[in-house]
Amino acid sequence: MLYTARAPKPSAELDFGLLWLALGLLAIGLVMVYSASIAIAEAARYTRHNGEYYLIRQGIFILLGIGAGMAAFQVPMRIWQQAAPYLFLGGLLLLVVVLIPHIGREVNGSRRWIPLGFANLQPSELMKLLAVFYAADYTTRKAAFMHDLKKGFLPMAAVMMLTGALLLKEPDFGAFVVIVAIAMGILFLGGLDWKVFAGLVAVLLAGFAALILTSEYRMQRMLGFMDPFADPYGKGYQLSHALIAFGRGEWFGLGLGGSVEKLFYLPEAHTDFLLAVIAEEFGFVGVAVVLALFGWLIARIFFVARRAAQLERNFCALVAAGIGIWLGVQSLINMGVNVGLLPTKGLTLPFLSFGGSGIVANCLAVAVLLRIDWEHRQMMRGKTF
Repeated sequence: MLYTARAPKPSAELDFGLLWLALGLLAIGLVMVYSASIAIAEAARYTRHNGEYYLIRQGIFILLGIGAGMAAFQVPMRIWQQAAPYLFLGGLLLLVVVLIPHIGREVNGSRRWIPLGFANLQPSELMKLLAVFYAADYTTRKAAFMHDLKKGFLPMAAVMMLTGALLLKEPDFGAFVVIVAIAMGILFLGGLDWKVFAGLVAVLLAGFAALILTSEYRMQRMLGFMDPFADPYGKGYQLSHALIAFGRGEWFGLGLGGSVEKLFYLPEAHTDFLLAVIAEEFGFVGVAVVLALFGWLIARIFFVARRAAQLERNFCALVAAGIGIWLGVQSLINMGVNVGLLPTKGLTLPFLSFGGSGIVANCLAVAVLLRIDWEHRQMMRGKTF
């Protein structure tokens, strides 16, 4: 079960290290989205040839995310726990709505967005945070049954299978993998028997392999990942250009704005492959800095989770750990895709990549973490929640 011990009294009101890390990553992302998208924006009709199109929109998304985060910070964690099942149900409803023709927007064969006029809502991004809340609440309520496969795991498995079926219908295999990782991680930290956990991981790996083998689309991505230069103008096009960008960057990069691959060679340079642009413009050193910032961020998140466990607030501890798993797994997958260690997936780099729903979800996650940390600091001073 979660580690418990007496925690020292805090010296500040907030975890400012966590806050500044998140804001720093958002600032780096804003600059790099502008650098990666300016050529595309100037050439596109829908942007009216405005080179600052993506910069302005990303700035608006960040402001919306900060505003939503400030509102979320005001909500006590006991309210989040009480609302968790209903929020998750609302997320499932959105996953159904996005599949309805003429409501969900289809791009490149995937129906993942709900047009809102000024922007598009991607329910799968919000679903990651809602899955954290639901899994943490479920595990807390079912703590006494975590060693029982039938009572502890199977109900959660049924809910995750329903969620996965809706995500695969879009299709959004990447979001499905992240949400499964969140659920499994929280169940394990909540006390699920390790033998059962190991068996379930093996079953999941076999299931993921079956999903790849039974889908021509996913199979082509796998083949392109294994040898991108065997078909550099076909299924290996995106990855081969990402690897070229990494190679061109060498140690210190070509300088901000100096990337060539972003000039219509590397698709999705401002979203899924933003790290490749960072590598080309700032080299190994730039990528190392980004990796260090993410590593520090994840470490701070798990420190918040550990402090919650010390105060025996299991729901808060599992929420914080779940957010750490979410951001850590998604970041690793995106980075792995960029460097050719994993097959190409439609997952953005948290805090950095262009995208309104992702940025807002990331900001909400940070706000929840700061709320957890703030409540614990107040509890150590004698207050109750």
